Amino acid sequence: MHTSPLTISRVADNQWHAIENDLVVGRGHATRRLDGRTFLSIDTWRDTVFNRLAAAMVADQPQYTVVDETDHDLLTNWVLAGFTTSRREAEFVVPTGPSRATAPPGVVITTADEAPLRELDQAIRDEVEAGVGWQTMPAEVLPWQGGTRPIDPSNYTVAVRDDRYVGLVRVATMTRRPRIGLVAVRAAEQRHGIARALLDHVLDGLHSWGFEAATAEVDETNTAALALFEGLGARRTGCSLELVRRPGQAA
Repeated sequence: MHTSPLTISRVADNQWHAIENDLVVGRGHATRRLDGRTFLSIDTWRDTVFNRLAAAMVADQPQYTVVDETDHDLLTNWVLAGFTTSRREAEFVVPTGPSRATAPPGVVITTADEAPLRELDQAIRDEVEAGVGWQTMPAEVLPWQGGTRPIDPSNYTVAVRDDRYVGLVRVATMTRRPRIGLVAVRAAEQRHGIARALLDHVLDGLHSWGFEAATAEVDETNTAALALFEGLGARRTGCSLELVRRPGQAA
């Protein structure tokens, strides 16, 4: 029986197929996220196919992928393809329930309006860039690449002091379990309980809507955020690794 050699075909700008005996035995996909970074994924059961696809997908710009820390085989394949760990995110399940904390004096927790929300978003980004750096923040807070950053105020709850937005929390509910995507407070307002009050407020609301828990991911170098969620009774459920391959990085 004749066996055709394995070939890699680029079937679209961001898609690759591994073909053997006229059958697709592996697929590769590149996704450009809104922050400008390109994330790769490869779907195949065979290490040799994975390696061929990874080699074909290499570009002259940084590329990223995300791997469950416990998936040792997949992690090994990406490392062999030249990827290294750039960040670790702890995954949490956070119980909902009646509010356990009140807002600090002079602070009101409320819904968001777009214009002041955008001002707060930009102010927080400026502070992050000047301080701890983007590597400690969720992907959603990474530098924006051109155009107007999409913001849906309905996903946000904000903390207001003296008619100024000083903190925010974003929750996505269009998933099986609500996801806390971002909690942030202006630098001058930190360590006053505002982040805890924001989270208590949204967890109370989720509880009243019938949700027993929400999910969240926290960079493991962000000790303040880890302590915040652990103080809410959050249970760690896993860890994901973000890997990066930079141009000229040997495989």
